[in-house]
Amino acid sequence: MKLTFPDRFMWGSAASATQTEGASQQFGKGKNIWDRWFEIEPERFHQRVGPTDTSQFYMNMKEDVKYLAATGHNSFRTSISWSRLYPEGTGDINPQAVDFYNAMIDELIDNGITPVINLFHFDMPLAMQDIGGFENEQVAHHFARYAASCFRLFGDRVKYWFTFNEPIVHVEGGYLYDFHYPNRVDPQAAVRVAFNTLYANALAIEHYRAQAQDGQIGIVLNLTPSYPRSQHPADLRAAEIADLFCNRSFLDPAVKGVFPAELVALLKKHDLLPCGLEQACEVIRHNTVDFLGVNYYHPRRVCARRSLPDPEAPFTPEYYFDNYTMPGCRINEDKNWEIYEKGLYDIAISIRDDYGNIPWMVSENGFGVKDERNRIINGELNDDYRIQFYRDHLFWLHKGIEEGSHCFGYHVWTFIDNWSWSNAYRNRYGLISLDLQTGSKLIKKSGYWFKALHDNNGFDYSPSGTQSD
Repeated sequence: MKLTFPDRFMWGSAASATQTEGASQQFGKGKNIWDRWFEIEPERFHQRVGPTDTSQFYMNMKEDVKYLAATGHNSFRTSISWSRLYPEGTGDINPQAVDFYNAMIDELIDNGITPVINLFHFDMPLAMQDIGGFENEQVAHHFARYAASCFRLFGDRVKYWFTFNEPIVHVEGGYLYDFHYPNRVDPQAAVRVAFNTLYANALAIEHYRAQAQDGQIGIVLNLTPSYPRSQHPADLRAAEIADLFCNRSFLDPAVKGVFPAELVALLKKHDLLPCGLEQACEVIRHNTVDFLGVNYYHPRRVCARRSLPDPEAPFTPEYYFDNYTMPGCRINEDKNWEIYEKGLYDIAISIRDDYGNIPWMVSENGFGVKDERNRIINGELNDDYRIQFYRDHLFWLHKGIEEGSHCFGYHVWTFIDNWSWSNAYRNRYGLISLDLQTGSKLIKKSGYWFKALHDNNGFDYSPSGTQSD
C-alpha cells in the first residue's frame, strides 16, 4: 500500500549542540556540565570518550549541511549551546557564537532546509550549575533572557523554536537516578528542578510572544506510553501513576497550563511540593506551547509493585509501580529497549483526544546499534533493520494522521553518528556513519532510503514487513 503524508510534511533529523559541535572549549565557549563531569570522572564515559570527540559540526558545518540535503532533509533540528552564546550563562554575548549560528541558519535555508532550533538539550552552563542550576529560580530567569536573545538574533529566519528537549531527563538523570551531572539523589531537589524548568519554559514563551515574532514555539517531550501488565485494578492503577509522573508531569503544564491535581496531591503526600509557587504557576498557566515535539523510542510497561517500598529509601516514582517486561516482546538488545511501533499511534490519538489536537511532530525516533561500523562491506553499510524500524513506525504514524491527529513532521535520531553523553559512541543511530579516527563519513543505506522517502513524501508499505519500494 502507498502511504502518502500531508503536503509540506517536515522530513529530517534531530541533533544537539553538545553532541555534534565539538570545539567544546574553543571560540569563546564557556564550560557546560558535560565538560566539567568529563574532567572529574572520565571513567564514567564509555571508552573515556568525552564532549570534545564529536562529529565536529562547528568546523564542518557547510559540508554537513550538504549531507543533510543529500539524505532528504527539508528540515533539521539542532540546539544552540547556551554556554557558547553566553559563556557564563548571563552577562556578555560571545560574538563568535553569533557568527556561527547565523552562518548555520543561513546555510540551512540556502539549501532548502528549514531550521528548527532548540534552546536547551541537557547542557547547563557550568556557571549556572555552580549557583544551583534549575534548583535556583534565578537560573530560570537567566535562561529566559538567553532565550530572548536567541529570538532577537535569529528569529527573523527561525520560525520553529523549542525551549527544552526531554526536560524530564535532566531531572531524573541529575537528581534521581545518577546518570547525569550533578549526580545527586535528592527527590526534593528533583521536584524543584522540574518545576523551575517548566517555569523557565513559560518565561521563554512569554519573551517570545512579547517580541511579536511570526513563528511558533514549543517543547520536546519524550513520551513513553504506560501500558499495564493486565486489566487487574492494581496494574491499571500502576500504569495511571506511571503516566502521571513520567508523561503528564510535563505534558499537562506545557500544553494545558496546569499540573495534574493528583500529581500535586502525591507530591504533598510525600512532602515534596515546593512552597511559594503561586506567581510562577500563573506564568505557566498563561504561556502554553504552540506545538509539541514528541520523542518516541519505546513504551513503558508496568505492574503493581511486588513488594512494599523501602520506607528509608529516597522517593522515586517507582514507589508506586514496578517496571515490567512483557513476555514475547521484541527487543533492541543493543539498547535493551522494546520495539513497539503502535506506541506512536497511541500517542497520536492521545494528543488528538486529550490535548486539544495540538499540532505536533515526531522530533526523534531512532534505532541504535552497537559496533555498527563492523557491518561495512565493500564500502557500503546495509542497515535494513533501521529502515524497517522507520517504516513500521511511519505506518502507525500515518494511521494516526489519517484518523485526525495533527502531526506535521517526522525527524529521526540522528543525522551523523554522534556522541551520546556518557554512552559516547557505544550505539550508532545516524543516517551517516562516522569514522572517529579519520572523520570520514559514509551514507548508510537508510540515508538513501530517507532521501527517497522525502522525495516521494511517503513510501510503499507491505504489512508483511517486506520492502516494496
